Amino acid sequence: QVQLVESGGGLVQPGGSLRLSCAASGIRISINDMAWYRQAPGKQRELVASITTTSITMYVDSVKGRFTISRDNAKNTVYLQMNDLKPDDTAVYYCNARYGQYSWGQGTQVTVSS
Repeated sequence: QVQLVESGGGLVQPGGSLRLSCAASGIRISINDMAWYRQAPGKQRELVASITTTSITMYVDSVKGRFTISRDNAKNTVYLQMNDLKPDDTAVYYCNARYGQYSWGQGTQVTVSS
């Protein structure tokens, strides 16, 4: 049974930082391209960043230079370091394999507000 558990969200002021974690069980992230997604209120879920099994990364234009995706295969965990956060980054953040092929977790809420 696959479980993806996201954590690390919270309320932060504009310009602040957060580090999200995604602990996976039931799958080996070392053999999966992984990704972070987000869903803002009233909007569709969107891909934010992805990382291949060889650690090649990709980012949506709106987060380039501010977010960094990484992976720790030994801990079976994927991370998203988010810096210089903006109100438009407010959303529930989820991790999954690159094409969302596993069951979605509960996500972690990120709220950027002064």
